[in-house]
Amino acid sequence: MTNTSLTGFGAVVMIDDPLTVRPELSSKLVGRAQGIYASASQTEVGLLMVLNFVFMEGKYNGSSLSVLGRNSVFSAVRELPIVGGSGLFRFARGYAHASTHTFDLGSGDAVVEYNVYVYHY
Repeated sequence: MTNTSLTGFGAVVMIDDPLTVRPELSSKLVGRAQGIYASASQTEVGLLMVLNFVFMEGKYNGSSLSVLGRNSVFSAVRELPIVGGSGLFRFARGYAHASTHTFDLGSGDAVVEYNVYVYHY
């Protein structure tokens, strides 16, 4: 079904992408976005996101935030739940607002901005 689906239904992708301060790849690297997403909708581009923001810089070095939720890709702003974390983010709860900065339809490459609001101990 994935090969004939307009939404890519059933496709599964692993990611290990840079987390930077600004949208440009030349911007300061602060961590990695690592995880998996799967196309989970047959009627729109809706992804199941299982994602860790792994921090490698500054005060949060060695800590991570965990995201688990639905990403309706073509919505201007998507809200995804923060379901946990490690290190300084132990017991984290909150949400992330995702918005697409750039998207290349040919390659499928995207730059996505995440604004994260988190409560932790």
